[in-house]
Amino acid sequence: MSGGKRASPHETTAVTMGGAKISVTYGRPYVKGRKIFGGLVPYGKVWRTGADEATTLVTDKMLAFGTREVPAGTYTLYTLPGEKEWLLIINKQTGQWGTQYTMEQDLARIAMEPAPTSVPVEQMTISFVDTAAGATLKIEWSNTSLGSVNK
Repeated sequence: MSGGKRASPHETTAVTMGGAKISVTYGRPYVKGRKIFGGLVPYGKVWRTGADEATTLVTDKMLAFGTREVPAGTYTLYTLPGEKEWLLIINKQTGQWGTQYTMEQDLARIAMEPAPTSVPVEQMTISFVDTAAGATLKIEWSNTSLGSVNK
């Protein structure tokens, strides 16, 4: 860990889908009364998608995020927030502090459409939701919900 004491609790969420074991490890910041998207997390700037260390995706088999294939391995997840569209960025660089982003290491960029949450989400949550196509990687925080289909 770099930068001293963690500001947010950390969690690993995992799923086995189509024989693939997939996990995401990330820092889970709280809203704490702040304006999150378009405020603390500005639009148009790559975000670490969590707190503290970079958010890590691990898969033991190839995945498809929409039309993009992601080979088995360890990756960093970033997002590029926008008011009407976001990008999920799967980056090959790993082990870095969350704000150390190198665009040249991007493996894939996948469009994500933000939607409002039914209720405010105080603590950022990343989860997997089963779908007919396989599963959706879901990110929720504050009043925003994002999903990226993978199979």
